[in-house]
Amino acid sequence: MTPVLFHSTNRQSPPVNLREALLEGQAPDLGLYFPQAFPRLTPDEIAAFQKLAYPEIATRVLTPYLDGILSEEVLSGLCRDAYTFDVPIEKAYDRVYLMRLDRGPTASFKDFAAQMMARLIGRFIQEDGRQLTILTATSGDTGSAVAHAFHNLPGIRVVVLFPEAEISLRQRKLMTVLTGNVTSVAIDGKFDDCQAMVKRAFADPDLDHIPLSSANSINIGRLLPQSVYYFYAASRLAQPGESIVFSIPSGNFGDMMGAVVAREMGLPVKKIIASVNDNDEFPRFLATGVYQKVVPSRNSISNAMNVGHPSNLARLVALYGGHMDEAGRIHAPPDLRAMRRDLFSSSVSDERTRLAFLEFWEKYQLLLEPHGAVAWQGFKDWLETESLAGRPAVLIETADPAKFPELIEQAFGWSPDAPPAMSAMDTMPERYDRMGTDYEAFKRFLLAHHA
Repeated sequence: MTPVLFHSTNRQSPPVNLREALLEGQAPDLGLYFPQAFPRLTPDEIAAFQKLAYPEIATRVLTPYLDGILSEEVLSGLCRDAYTFDVPIEKAYDRVYLMRLDRGPTASFKDFAAQMMARLIGRFIQEDGRQLTILTATSGDTGSAVAHAFHNLPGIRVVVLFPEAEISLRQRKLMTVLTGNVTSVAIDGKFDDCQAMVKRAFADPDLDHIPLSSANSINIGRLLPQSVYYFYAASRLAQPGESIVFSIPSGNFGDMMGAVVAREMGLPVKKIIASVNDNDEFPRFLATGVYQKVVPSRNSISNAMNVGHPSNLARLVALYGGHMDEAGRIHAPPDLRAMRRDLFSSSVSDERTRLAFLEFWEKYQLLLEPHGAVAWQGFKDWLETESLAGRPAVLIETADPAKFPELIEQAFGWSPDAPPAMSAMDTMPERYDRMGTDYEAFKRFLLAHHA
């Protein structure tokens, strides 16, 4: 098997294998690593997933990327250890389903990638006898998933930046109650400010002596594990060779790119719907071909999607033959005609999010949270342009509704039960630092914590 190599979207860094891409996080030229060529699974291999459990599917999807790095036996053990939770798929109507990715340790879809990344990175640094600092920005769920996955792992420190005013109390407490090797920092700004500080730190020569990596979706190690649950959904809902539709709530576009990876590996996908909130830079780009960031990003109730410039658009543009740099400047346009064939995107306001949330409960007695409601409304927007034509469709629910009790209480007068791990943290003391958006202050903070 030919090893899969990863090149930078900025085209100025040498290709690396997955181990190197995982540990570096971001390419030296500030681009994002992406496979030079995708390994393809045959229709028979994909059809065999119908009889396999989730960890076995994960092993078969990830094996080609780790060829020559980890044996399939070792990878299988890591997958069994990482994926011990359910992946419920609930029927809404006809062949339209809701896939709940909220049963992991922090009740978020981010657990699927964080749990696998932690095991891979932990193994690699122990083999090398090295130290590593995981530097991560979060708009809601990434921080807690990463903090829990890497908590108390030998040789690893975690620093999480989050916009203080734009995450829910439960989202915050899932990371700020952790101590030891986890440090949380509240930023008086937007997620995009947090993300920009993280990216700048990676490129800062003054920090070269601090071994940094990222667990944001700028790290390819986030996208590859996230591709697995699209294969899993199709294995349970689609006939062999039948194409499927996914509607995915999208902020930094890592989850959506997981579906793109699955499609490029051979999964038959009719349409990928990138459903966004008021941060509508992508649907405008898809419609006009002109990319304009939303600055500052708009604060919506689907807070994990409050991203005015999704980092992963650089990967998407590269896949379609273009070049977008880390600042969002397009140096070579992608094939927009092909993008429009494969993708659909619409912007869902808070008002439409609330209406979608209520409608889904009233029609199907299935409880959503704001991000899943955006996926539902985005799916309905797509249905106004194309027919499902009898094929299966999956709406992605990215977090447990209990993370958003105020919305549910306002709508129904009752609050959903929180998962035990979440409710246990409600009474635990928090510990986190605060700072503004000045990068130099953040750099001094990093230097002081790594003296």
